[in-house]
Amino acid sequence: MSVGTSSAPGAREAGRPPAPRPGDLAGPGVDPDELPDGLVVADEHGRVICFNAAAERITARRAAEALGQSLEQALPLEDLEGRRWWQLTDPYGGLAIRSRQPERNLLLPGGREVLVTARYVRTAPTGPVRRVLVTLRDTEARRRTERSHAELIATVAHELRSPLTSVKGFTATLLAKWERFTDDQKRLMLETVDADADRVTRLIAELLDISRIDSGRLEVRRQPVDIGAAVGRHIQAYVAAGLPADRFLLRLVQPLPDLWADPDKIDQVLSNLIENAVRHGEGTVTIDITATASPREGETAENTATSVTVSDEGPGIPEESMNRVFTRFWRGSKRGGTGLGLYIVKGIVEAHGGTITVGRAPGGGAEFRFTLPVAAPAYLA
Repeated sequence: MSVGTSSAPGAREAGRPPAPRPGDLAGPGVDPDELPDGLVVADEHGRVICFNAAAERITARRAAEALGQSLEQALPLEDLEGRRWWQLTDPYGGLAIRSRQPERNLLLPGGREVLVTARYVRTAPTGPVRRVLVTLRDTEARRRTERSHAELIATVAHELRSPLTSVKGFTATLLAKWERFTDDQKRLMLETVDADADRVTRLIAELLDISRIDSGRLEVRRQPVDIGAAVGRHIQAYVAAGLPADRFLLRLVQPLPDLWADPDKIDQVLSNLIENAVRHGEGTVTIDITATASPREGETAENTATSVTVSDEGPGIPEESMNRVFTRFWRGSKRGGTGLGLYIVKGIVEAHGGTITVGRAPGGGAEFRFTLPVAAPAYLA
């Protein structure tokens, strides 16, 4: 444990309770080295008496070197304008009513950015500082989140620009030169505008779904769902659009348990998986529906869940990409799409208490399998 103690004169003054030890500040019986964040503690003289393992990792300094040094030497922080942080804040000689420093981004030597919070421990509300506790956090996780948000904004802007440009172009042309076009030409332009408007609507719906999934607010309105009929409707829509009926194979193993799920969201899952198989796969698209054991822990009874497997006979997904399939912006090919669909599919399945996996189909293509527990609404339970 990277903790030292101070026995400097004046550490205990008459009438004052003993100052807390670093281990006591972390919590009774807690080793500072077990904390996930960096912890640096300085005594009343500004000498470092605790420098835990996480602080070593974040600062790339050994605790043995930091212990006993002044706080400014052990933790030479600067703000983003290059000013020395401890000289600015002056924890021991500053305002007597100040008790903390809020979290902010500071720089370590070499320019590495960290999130720093400080707390001043006093024996009385306006008494001298007895301890300075500093917590350090790596900014990498926050930066990944910020990069993800920036990528999302860039992707959305790109995906919106194309259909909106088309809509604006066709509507402006029709308004300016309406009399010059035949009825067939007008119809074609309006059909294109209608299709692009649908594309924008779908993108906005995807963004709303992502927002709800990330915040845990995706609502599931459970109703009885005939999963076989739902798959059949999707197949019929593709056949009506011109695909041969023998491109699809539906295998349904009866009996199936009663499935209570959100029909709209299950349609969204099926639509995405079947569309991926049609667009990116080859050969026959096979959909298998069977009863299976529940994916929930503690539920071991057989036939308490419904399993749906969608597979194709295409080239499949490379092994090295399997662990990224359900992340944002993953695209299996260069054939368009936002790369958000499978991320949303995973969120919907998990909101139902189910699981989804990806693998290689017997025919060599991609195979997606999701399992939904047979869960009735609470008022029927």
